[in-house]
Amino acid sequence: MIYRFRIILDTHEDVFRDIEIEASATLEDFHNAITQSFGFDGQEMASFYTSNDLWEEGEEISLFDVSDEPGGLRIMGETALQDVVDEEKTRLLYVYDFLNMWTFMVELADIADAEAGTIYPNLMYSHGQIPEEAPEKEFIAEEIEEEDFDEEFDLDPEDYDNLDFDENWN
Repeated sequence: MIYRFRIILDTHEDVFRDIEIEASATLEDFHNAITQSFGFDGQEMASFYTSNDLWEEGEEISLFDVSDEPGGLRIMGETALQDVVDEEKTRLLYVYDFLNMWTFMVELADIADAEAGTIYPNLMYSHGQIPEEAPEKEFIAEEIEEEDFDEEFDLDPEDYDNLDFDENWN
């Protein structure tokens, strides 16, 4: 079984690649296909994240286990595509190079039978050039009113002596 994906760079310009790959391939194989198709050298850290229809970040699947406990994080080399993507769960987020934060939206477009004579992974279509620098991200924080914060954490800023704060901690 072959998965056909569209991988879209999160930027204002249209930059995407269509890649087909075997469903049994690992996420590390997919990572290598993506980096090659976009012209990266593949030497930077990367992670896939499961996602929902709103492109919200879910479980991280990393290139290497960087968790505090060995085995605490799923890794790409041990995770097959078919274990995280199917007809119901079609979206992933992919982040390459955590210093520059190249962010891609990955969507399963089709499931097909393998074609004789085709070598997978296969770059089916390429559109747009990747910019010189990763697009900047706007992180929008939810605004919290000071009164709401004080009520939520049961704080009274006027009652300094009872805030359990040691001003000479240093």
